[in-house]
Amino acid sequence: MVEREGEIPTPKKRKYHHNVSMSPVSGETLRRERLSLPIYPARRKIIQQVQRLDTVILIGETGSGKTTQIPQYLMEAGFGKVGTVACTQPRRVAAVTVATRVSKERGCELGAQVGYCVRFDDMTSENTKIKYMTDGMLLREAIGDPLLKRYSVVILDEAHERTIQTDILFGVVKAAQKRRKESNNHRPLKVIVMSATMDVDHFSQYFNRAPVLYLEGRQHPVKVMYTREPQEDYIYAALVTVFQLHQEAPPQEDVLVFLTGQEEIETLARTMRDIAHHCPSDAPGMVVRPLYAALPPAAQLKAFEAAPTGTRKVLYLP
Repeated sequence: MVEREGEIPTPKKRKYHHNVSMSPVSGETLRRERLSLPIYPARRKIIQQVQRLDTVILIGETGSGKTTQIPQYLMEAGFGKVGTVACTQPRRVAAVTVATRVSKERGCELGAQVGYCVRFDDMTSENTKIKYMTDGMLLREAIGDPLLKRYSVVILDEAHERTIQTDILFGVVKAAQKRRKESNNHRPLKVIVMSATMDVDHFSQYFNRAPVLYLEGRQHPVKVMYTREPQEDYIYAALVTVFQLHQEAPPQEDVLVFLTGQEEIETLARTMRDIAHHCPSDAPGMVVRPLYAALPPAAQLKAFEAAPTGTRKVLYLP
């Protein structure tokens, strides 16, 4: 089949294995991490609001745990018994990695109770109750099912990263919610709009003045340092800075380098790998990982792998 320009292709269905083994230590560690997230104290309030209202706008600071935890809270509250809880993501790498994390927290194989659906890759099954997916995949489903009948809740995550697809999706989801509410043959569709920024009044207005909930995030100390004078070649300056950090900082501390695009990322990553081979013998090892949208999915996922013990990971991204 030839893919036409502008056409959203059907993702390839993948199989999963039902047998999964997680050690008690691993499961207990994940449970403690879930309970320690800033969002946990608001769990009951979130569930009550979703049960009572058609639409909820939720502001959650980065690190609050909203993306991984709210779908689980809703499934545990019974929304998974009457349909699937969908959570959209603007990027495929986010859908895949978040679904992988949540499946570990649930103690299930990826594609069973928790799965994902992105372009060319559908890791779900008839047993899937939490489904992470890109905006485009939910739009594609809406073409054949305008009422989104298989879903009990649709969570529109990262709403502040507005694109043409997300704006269209807002209209599609609102229309499905209205039609299901007016029909006696379909259960109501709950909608949650999640954003990391305070500018959500327009979302609330669009969804009939839906109430806004605020969740605190987890803050980490940040120290801002400046160069003593302007740098004519910021790429070279970044290269020098990374190796200064590599010589001075403990090896368990990784480095993020933000650049303007794919070409700069590939150039600097290639140079970094070449120089790393000539570092002093007592210097820690270095793993260089680029990350950008055009990178193949398997290569994107490598950026999230932990570096070996005693090795520093340097991540380049736009």
